[in-house]
Parts: sequence; structure tokens; C-alpha cells
Amino acid sequence: MVRALNFSAGPAALPISVLEKAQKEFINFQGTGMSIMEMSHRGKHYEAVHAEAKSRLKKLMDVPDTHDILFLQGGASLQFSMVPLNFLKKQETAGYILTGSWSEKALKEAEKIGQTKVIASSKANQYRSIPSRSEWEGEDGVSYVHITSNNTIYGTQWHEFPDTDAPLVADMSSDILSRPVDISKFGLIYGGAQKNLGPSGVTVVIADKQWLSGSTNSLSKFLDYNTHASTDSLYNTPPTFAIYMLGLVLEWAESQGGTAGLKKKNSEKASLLYDSIAGSEGFYRGHAEKGSESHMNITFTLPDKELEKDFLLKAAEKGFIGLNGHRSIGGCRASIYNAVPLEACEKLADFMNAYRKNHPARSFTFQ
Repeated sequence: MVRALNFSAGPAALPISVLEKAQKEFINFQGTGMSIMEMSHRGKHYEAVHAEAKSRLKKLMDVPDTHDILFLQGGASLQFSMVPLNFLKKQETAGYILTGSWSEKALKEAEKIGQTKVIASSKANQYRSIPSRSEWEGEDGVSYVHITSNNTIYGTQWHEFPDTDAPLVADMSSDILSRPVDISKFGLIYGGAQKNLGPSGVTVVIADKQWLSGSTNSLSKFLDYNTHASTDSLYNTPPTFAIYMLGLVLEWAESQGGTAGLKKKNSEKASLLYDSIAGSEGFYRGHAEKGSESHMNITFTLPDKELEKDFLLKAAEKGFIGLNGHRSIGGCRASIYNAVPLEACEKLADFMNAYRKNHPARSFTFQ
């Protein structure tokens, strides 16, 4: 079988070695005569899988003892509600920094629960950049500051995380584990697994234990972080297969040199594609401003919609999958998460350069 050149935004590519190991163990896990999907989450075999996944993540991301790791369900979208349900108390205000559609959605959910304010936004420039620290207004007194570390739709990313007086909360769904991060800077990090950590179905939350202990949630025991922290994420049946796959991906990540090694590879992949854009003499135009470019999602447009359509059609014929931009803005997008190999990015860069040469310079008007 020829593997697709998969640049999908998520669910995204998984390492072939991980898929092969899961395939080998699928029917008979560790000689038990059962699949991991058939086992009790209270049994010793799954408990070992659960504990190992948590231990590997703690080591890979250098999670300090001050923070707990939770495996939850509902995707990152449920966290849009869980964060304010637990940490936005009456008479308090939460601060949100808007850098794209997902941060907008997080804000809308928080608005249903309590008082919020936008302390910075790049919406006015079509989310082409990350707001600088000097652009923030009204941060004083907020209960927490919420950011989205990488923006899949617009192709921007926080390359440095700010120091804040209030706890910093980050939706890291699309760049978690892609680079070293100082976990101690954050009150809480959350991310759906289906970009860099594994298949869809499990959401990773890394939270400051002291901040968690002061949270309140009178609406739902299940939506209370402390419920899951006190039961090692086993309050109800967890997504066992997704956590098993998460563990295999983390094992693979160790073999890649951990987060430092992954960052190096991701930077190389991103540079290949950004160089193709920069060297195209305006034929390709990146959406993100310099300094805010994502190393996970490279977004760009061509001179007109018809040419864009043809580019995507020709790319599909060459085996490239998932290069369409998000349906809300169109254009093109190459998602180069951890498991996307360098060779796939080299082939895409070659294709982009060849396509450009086959369409000689002429007068283009960007739409």
C-alpha cells in the first residue's frame, strides 16, 4: 500500500510505526486473547496502559509535580465550558485573547457562564498575527487569561508565552507536544489528542493542583475537574483505546528526541513550505504576518479562486490529502503535525515550486 501524503488538519496523520504496533496488538493484547477495547478499565492490563501513558506524558512535557494530568472526554470544545464553570466565580471576570475562531468559541461559551472581557484581539487584521504584550488592555483583576496557542484556521502561533498575574489557560489542541513548553507558567493547559497526541476521543488536561483545589463547580460533578483529579481520570469509563493509542504515540515521540527533537523537525518542515511561499514572487501568499507564523498549519492563497481550485485538484492527483483551507475562509492549508514526515513536506514544496513554474508570472489580483 502507498501511504497518502496526509496534510489533514485533524484528525491528522499518525506515525506508521504506531499504527503497525496497534494493528499487531489489536486482537490479542499482550497475550490476553482480547483487544484493549474489550478490557475493563478497572483491570490490571488497562490500568498499566493508563499509568504508562500518564508517566510518559509527564516525562516528555516535563510536567512538574505541582501539576496534574487528566484524561477527559468531550474534546477541547467541552473545555470551553469546563474552564469557566470551574474558575469563573460570581463577581469575577475572565480575560480572553482572540486570535481566531477557536478563541472566539471559547469566549462565547464563557459568556454564558459569567462575566468576560476581551483584553486583546487581532480580529481587525483578519487574525494575521498574535497580539503583542503592549496591546493588552484591562488585564488587571481577571480570574484567568485564556489564549489559543496555535490557530489552525488562520495559521498563526504563539512563539513565546506571556507572563501573567492571573493564571494562564491555554488551548493547545493543535501544537501540544510539538515543542518544549514551560508548564509552570500555566494554570491549565488542554488539548484534543487528534492533532499531535493520537486519535480523537481523549482530551489531555494539565492543571496546577493548587488552582484546581480552589475551583468550584456546583452545576455538575462530572464537569468538576476535582472529580477527575481525585479518581485518576477513572470516575467513569475512559476512552480506553484512545488512551492506549496516546501511549503509543508518546513512545514514538520519545524515539524522535522528545519535544526538543520534534521542535527541530517541525521547524525544518515549516521552513521548507514558508520558503516556497516567500520565493514565489507573490504567486503564493501566506496569511500569517512574519513572527506569528504557525509551525503546525501553513495557510496560503493563490492569485485567484480558479487557480486555487486547479492547484488543489492537481495536488490531489499527486496524492496530497487535506490541503483545502478551512471551509470558513477557503484558501489552502498544509497541516504538518508531528507525525507528518519531512519527506512529505519536501514533496509538497517541490510540487508548489513546479506548479508555480508552470504558471508564468502575469498580473494577478488577490481576492
